[in-house]
Amino acid sequence: MKTRLMKNSTHLPDFILGAYFDGGTFRYLYFIIVMSLYVFIFGSNVLLIVVICVNRSLHEPMYMFLCSLFVNELYGSTGLFPSLLVQILSDVHTVSAPLCFLQVFSVYSYGSIEFLNLAVMSYDRYLAICCPLQYNELMTSNKVTKLIVAVWSPPLLVNFLTLPLIVPLKRCGNIINKVYCDNHSIVKLACSDTTLNNIYGLTVSALSVFGPLIVILYTYTRILKVCFSGSKQTRQKAVSTCTPHLASLLNFSFGACFEILQSRFNMNSSPNMLRIFLSLYFLTCPPLFNPLMYGLNLSKIRVTSHNPPAHTGKTLNKIFLVAFSG
Repeated sequence: MKTRLMKNSTHLPDFILGAYFDGGTFRYLYFIIVMSLYVFIFGSNVLLIVVICVNRSLHEPMYMFLCSLFVNELYGSTGLFPSLLVQILSDVHTVSAPLCFLQVFSVYSYGSIEFLNLAVMSYDRYLAICCPLQYNELMTSNKVTKLIVAVWSPPLLVNFLTLPLIVPLKRCGNIINKVYCDNHSIVKLACSDTTLNNIYGLTVSALSVFGPLIVILYTYTRILKVCFSGSKQTRQKAVSTCTPHLASLLNFSFGACFEILQSRFNMNSSPNMLRIFLSLYFLTCPPLFNPLMYGLNLSKIRVTSHNPPAHTGKTLNKIFLVAFSG
């Protein structure tokens, strides 16, 4: 498939997603698999959000941050899956420029919010383990609200400011070698000066990665120090509360690294299916595995579901037990 060229043109009417291949009759099987994945991701995240919101005993900082995490995973998967499902059944894999830019915004803001949310969760665990007596004073409901606002506002703002930089670019081609739109691929299609885009992109990427990473490294260094010098009960508490968070962090970090490799390095020699998998990992695996990890590992959610408070409907808790307890 050849790149469409338009001389002296500022805009091309649409983009072509070049990573798709002709699945023939298997496209319907792919559609069913992807649809089932999306339904599971959507249902499991919504279920945990509702359980946390409805049960007053779960209105604690850790669960509020978890709720924010699940909302973001709904947001990120919704930015990907509907488009993915449409493209699987399409013969011509085109996407309009406005929808492409909207997907760029949702995908990148999802990634930034996820990493910030994980950093705030590590800070919460640090206070709970290292400062247990002062925890309720340090982590008030007002502070939790401010932290959640701080998790969501900067990523939405900085990624919104990306749009005025990529929308006016004069493009000499319109083929994106992925199954979804991304900022780096659009910038590579430009035949105008992209210095500002590159500087802004690298700055935002560095802040989005290294800022949360510093918080996470600092908090876990302190947690490890307390664990080595503390009692067996302290170590058990640290392991039980930090294991799901560490698993989420590693899962998302691997996916983000895969995406960076896919975007920044030439991987045309790699199998097409491998490239698709690498680019989709951070958008599909965290929303898929996080509800399972937290639903199975956070004992208080399961205990609350077995012993629901009077104001909570038993039907919701039965659904939770069926979904996560087997």
